[in-house]
Amino acid sequence: MSADLSMLDLFRLEAEGQGQALVSGLLALEHDHGAPEHLDACMRAAHSLKGAARIVGLEAGVDVAHALEDCFVAAQAGTIVLGQAQIDRLLEGVELLLRIAKTEDHEVDLWEGARKGEIAACQASLRTVLEPNAAEQPAVAAAAPGAAAVPAAAAPGDERIVRVTAESFNRLFGLASEALIKARWVGPYSQSLAPMKRLHLEASRNLDHVRETLPATADEDTRTALAEAQRHLSECQQLLADRLAALDWFDRRAQNGLQRLYDEALSCRMRPFRDGAQPLPLLVRTVARSLGKRVTLRIEGDGTQVDRDLLSRLDAPLGHLLRNAIDHGIESPDERRAAGKPEEGTLRLEARHSAGRLHITLSDDGRGVDLEGLRARIVARNLINAEAAEALTEAELLEFLFLPGFTLKNTVSDISGRGVGLDAVRDMVTQVRGTVKVTTARGEGTQFRLQLPVTLSVLRGLIVDVGGEPYAFPLSAVARAMQLPVERVARLEGRRHFDLDGRRVGLVSAHQVLGITETATPGATHAVVVVGEGPQACGVIVDRFLGERELVVQPLDPLLGKIKDIAAGALLDDGAPVLIVDVEDLLHSVAKLASDGRLAAPEPAAAEPRPRRKRVLIVEDSLTVRELERKLLLHHGYDVDVAVDGMDGWNAVREGGFDLVVTDVDMPRMDGIELVSLITRDPQLRATPVMIVSYKDREEDRRRGLEAGAAYYFTKGSFHDESLVQAVVDLIGEARP
Repeated sequence: MSADLSMLDLFRLEAEGQGQALVSGLLALEHDHGAPEHLDACMRAAHSLKGAARIVGLEAGVDVAHALEDCFVAAQAGTIVLGQAQIDRLLEGVELLLRIAKTEDHEVDLWEGARKGEIAACQASLRTVLEPNAAEQPAVAAAAPGAAAVPAAAAPGDERIVRVTAESFNRLFGLASEALIKARWVGPYSQSLAPMKRLHLEASRNLDHVRETLPATADEDTRTALAEAQRHLSECQQLLADRLAALDWFDRRAQNGLQRLYDEALSCRMRPFRDGAQPLPLLVRTVARSLGKRVTLRIEGDGTQVDRDLLSRLDAPLGHLLRNAIDHGIESPDERRAAGKPEEGTLRLEARHSAGRLHITLSDDGRGVDLEGLRARIVARNLINAEAAEALTEAELLEFLFLPGFTLKNTVSDISGRGVGLDAVRDMVTQVRGTVKVTTARGEGTQFRLQLPVTLSVLRGLIVDVGGEPYAFPLSAVARAMQLPVERVARLEGRRHFDLDGRRVGLVSAHQVLGITETATPGATHAVVVVGEGPQACGVIVDRFLGERELVVQPLDPLLGKIKDIAAGALLDDGAPVLIVDVEDLLHSVAKLASDGRLAAPEPAAAEPRPRRKRVLIVEDSLTVRELERKLLLHHGYDVDVAVDGMDGWNAVREGGFDLVVTDVDMPRMDGIELVSLITRDPQLRATPVMIVSYKDREEDRRRGLEAGAAYYFTKGSFHDESLVQAVVDLIGEARP
């Protein structure tokens, strides 16, 4: 425990655990009224907090904890029943107690002065809980048969807990990782000495041969020198063998000890999913009550281990998903009864590990998404025309839910309706190199599936060689690694592909995607890494496989920005640096090469070069809008490249050669305003005009874009094919000069 923690700091730490025990116990009592184990847990927590508050001199905390304790004593005695109304007041008391615990040193006196009225009001509210109400029927129905009660939190103190700063632990973990990597250098060094043993053996044999073929006329001094040389050589050989054996023993001992140190440090980074899920049952209860609904949250796999940094990032996305599920998905009790469903809706939140990934699934048993209503909303918002909307698949339709500002609600409330929640979920998932997918069934419910890395610090990678340099593909993103005979490679419309399990998979060279000169002569087989799923699956040809390794992820310097197709770096066992491939970014690069026709077989040189078409870069995170704009400009003869967000666009535009940049504003990693600013401040790029096409149609939004340096500001709400094309012509002229 850090020695500089004050008594008030210690009280705050204890209040975190005991407060969660109170919340969990009270939520469990809603479904299991009067259950002794839950009442006992609440009683212990309130009593512990009262004693701790008295020790640190927080009399306000003592008063509230004592009032809570009185209520639990009465419930244990059977003089009161804790129904929904009573639990509401008790939760309010717990919330105030936790606020008191967060009091800074200089604010303690406020609870005896300006905030004293809050204490008195809370005590008065809790006194109403003590009024006999045994004859009352609880407002909440008993849980359905087989429904799992919300477990009470384990009593704090069962295990000693030491708090250290995140910075200190990160340094410790970094040192453990570095020590393990350095220890692994001993093995290759020991192996490098093996040729020396062979040289000694060959030298010994040569001396034997010399002695055997020595002429009989040779003098005694020569024979003595040869014998002495052979003796010294034998001693050196034995000494080398002994030292190599000792080095090998040291290598095994060091690696074993440092591996255990590393594993222990890594396990300290991991926390059970329940640690991040603790506030969620109370959130669900509060939101459901405010909407007049009855909802139960069931958490499965709460012991699943998750990286602590990732767990902290999950707080806001899970909150958004739960609020959306309650507001949009779960019906009112009357609607559910009319549909033949239980009046109480159910949310299931599951966490599990699978194929080296963390899978988090949230499903509800509500009304599901009205796909036709969604289709109509898309058309009404002028995001796409009616004909194109009819051709969209269910998966493509549901992708619109993640657009910034998109919502199916006609009114805005303090819970939902602004179209921010799912956009924030997608943004967070993308930042940690994960994916999110949604499925729905009308009248049965909706399910969101998040696939995330288990840890942000360590990954298992497939190491490959490309152009003499090592690269790592995260194993979780690798569908197959194989040696592909060249005769299995076919061509269709100039592009290479091969058959994999009955489906056609495109083939591309890692040299071409990564921009590395290809010098190796093709052999009888290709080393192929298959990445992506379904129609997006792609085979990437590398020079050779180097094996699998566990890599400690090292973030790249932020000054470098987002490097195209690269996610991070790491060190191999021998200390050599390796770049970790950003598979999602790489698939986007392949898609751009294909759309530009650069994956096709090279065309023979024409007698006369054709006039260069003008190039346009479209920067847009919405697949639908991006494709609409791309096809529109391609149809009018422009050469079009695409980027999936602001950072991808900045990397693309720095490659040069674009006559115009068309960008959205709201995008992950870098927004459009920042992109415009970077382009206009760059001496080599400032002459490139930029057009903004955005959903934001307020005057201040338009002014921000133009002040940043945009030459044109379009709103998607007033988007028309001909007006966009005409604006492009006004800025850079026709496609061909």
